[in-house]
Amino acid sequence: MKINLDISSRCTLECPKCLRMYYKANGKKVPGHDMTLKEYHKIISYFSEVQFCGNISDPTMNNLLPTFLEINYQNGIETTVDNAASHRPKKWYEKTFKSNPNATWIFGLDGIPEQSHLYRINQDGVKLFEMMLLAKKEVKNVIWNYIIFKYNENDLEEAQKLSNHYGLNISFIKSSRFNKKDKYKPVNPDHYVERNYENVKTKMSEW
Repeated sequence: MKINLDISSRCTLECPKCLRMYYKANGKKVPGHDMTLKEYHKIISYFSEVQFCGNISDPTMNNLLPTFLEINYQNGIETTVDNAASHRPKKWYEKTFKSNPNATWIFGLDGIPEQSHLYRINQDGVKLFEMMLLAKKEVKNVIWNYIIFKYNENDLEEAQKLSNHYGLNISFIKSSRFNKKDKYKPVNPDHYVERNYENVKTKMSEW
């Protein structure tokens, strides 16, 4: 069985469509806390696969992440880490990658490294790209997640060439979170998923 864990309530980024920004805009505290070692041991006794993918946080915010990864490695638990925040130093990444060489790391870089911060506000995209290349030397699998936005939709070919050059797996993601006046919405309709609100309303009325 697989579980996705939000192991913190903190993040250095201010991505406009993140749930964190809803709390911030409404003057509310982001719920949750850093998961403890005791809590983690309770959870993993029931699961064979763990994904550290924050909905309101970045997993690298929890200081125990390297320990969690080592526990997974020792117990043969399949592991994925989704990382977009870039505040950790290179030495921390080196230690963390080595704690579980069987892990898959997914890096959220939306655009070529120099432009990713246009959505991932406060992100150092160039640094995170370097950490992605470092991860490629240390862990089993590395994936570059590239959400398509208006500012980066013309750079898909360049990003693909960049990933090919470094032997990276790149995944272009079409979002469905755009509204009609969204400044991030791509111009090309092939680059996003249109939400069918009428269909949703119809289905809701049938429940």
